[in-house]
Amino acid sequence: MNSVQPAPVLIVGAGPVGLVAALTLLQNGISVRIIDKDPHHRIGQRGAGIWPRSLELYNFLDVKEVNSLGRTAPPLRSYKPGTLEPLRVSSIVPPMKDTPAIPFHTPKLMGQQLLDVILRRHLEKFSCSVEMGTELRSFEQSGEGVTATLTKNGITETFDTKWIIGADGAKGVVRKQLGLTFLGETRDDVRMVTGDVCLTGVDLDRVHWHRFGNFNERGLSLRPTDEVGEDGWQFFLYGHELDMTKIAESEELVFETIASIIPTEITFSKVAWMSDFRANIRMVNKFGEGRVFVAGDAAHIHSPTGGQGLNSGVQDAFNLGWKLALVQKGFADKSLLETYSAERLPVISEMLGVTTSILDKATSSGDPTLGRSPVLFMLGINYRFSTIVLDEFVNSVERKPINAYGVLDEECLEAGDRAPDAPNMLQVGSAVPDVTTLFGLYRPWHHTVLVFAPSLAGAIPILGALEAYDKSVVRSAVVVPSSASVTPVASPADHVLVDREGYSYSAYLVEASQTKVFVIRPDGVIGAIVQGAEGMKKYFSKIFLDA
Repeated sequence: MNSVQPAPVLIVGAGPVGLVAALTLLQNGISVRIIDKDPHHRIGQRGAGIWPRSLELYNFLDVKEVNSLGRTAPPLRSYKPGTLEPLRVSSIVPPMKDTPAIPFHTPKLMGQQLLDVILRRHLEKFSCSVEMGTELRSFEQSGEGVTATLTKNGITETFDTKWIIGADGAKGVVRKQLGLTFLGETRDDVRMVTGDVCLTGVDLDRVHWHRFGNFNERGLSLRPTDEVGEDGWQFFLYGHELDMTKIAESEELVFETIASIIPTEITFSKVAWMSDFRANIRMVNKFGEGRVFVAGDAAHIHSPTGGQGLNSGVQDAFNLGWKLALVQKGFADKSLLETYSAERLPVISEMLGVTTSILDKATSSGDPTLGRSPVLFMLGINYRFSTIVLDEFVNSVERKPINAYGVLDEECLEAGDRAPDAPNMLQVGSAVPDVTTLFGLYRPWHHTVLVFAPSLAGAIPILGALEAYDKSVVRSAVVVPSSASVTPVASPADHVLVDREGYSYSAYLVEASQTKVFVIRPDGVIGAIVQGAEGMKKYFSKIFLDA
């Protein structure tokens, strides 16, 4: 049976990773079919931490609710053993303030259940909905496409598509059938039970994130979350003294264990969801083969310490999405897709090192909050090493060893880095002058060429060279300093921006007298930093066919 309308991309798995892949492609004008083998949408907080780099990603996708509805982390209060007497109150993440260049500097907490609902609503704007209870059984690929065998309600269907994205988790079918290796280790020394519970406790306030006991022997973390209910909490039980397998099988045992660790009277209502897990630290040898790709937990799993997993997964999907769209639309050669694996492998490899280091510090100290640093904000993740980035201001001899997961250094900006924001940019040339931000220009369906020039006239040769590229996939903006005189004249640029307060010149490290060109990729990464039209053409020759 094959009655479903053809879609060039089949996405397997409808958690945040699959949903972000779908939304990125839909915004690029590529129709998708997204399936999930579960008959019902998943419930539970699961990975709730959303770091600044991911908040930027959701902003580019115009999913603004993630930042507006996400909660900041409450202060963490730990207690003297066996008492409700506070030992100390600390911040679970280094406190940061928003800046002109980093508008989403504060990590947010949002349960996966709510995040999924928000993302599904955005898919519905494109008349796309998740097909629940639909399972991928197998697939066969050729040079022209992929044939997938699906089942739903006992009925088998053959579905022809061009590409498959496997966002079907660590136990999923896609990676296994591709034959990708999933090397790493299983850490039997770290086991936890996590879930959502509804309870009230005498003197247990909802202002703090509470931590009782010890990471190694027996301990409990309780974070208040109204997403579960007025008396809802996300809990983590950990420690060698607890039998996690048994606890995870019984709501009653969860109640008993929590009650034994918190020295106050507790009234339990229900466990909404729970799961036990051990720390697995594994990753694939490559992120795809032919026309089939993996992303998220299907490609890498690791310790939950540091909360990087879900964030890394949606960033996988965002990296793949714009490239796949360009290939499917005929703008780019299929070889562009090889850079998905080439760019993400070093990032994920270093991420596993970061999270494992935090885990080791937690187990050696008994404190799960040790080892956290601004590297977790993910703003320093970069692709400086990528074959498709170009920087004419960095001598290849100067290139340092790959440090794909570094801490953000705002005094250094190279091709492959995250593109900074700049607010309060005066947009001129239109009937009514408007104020915008650079982030307001960056979108997943086009490159943005930023031309910094002392005057509009200085940008004209570069803008002329841009006429060779399709406007649907390349947009342009000229940025001039506040000292430039800009009369509202017709310009070949899509935007002419006056940097009234110098924010963009400061963030992009450009002098007011300089002419400098930045090409921003659809994923908000700087693809190129070049001197003029020739450098820009050289960059686009790495991306587009016949460029």
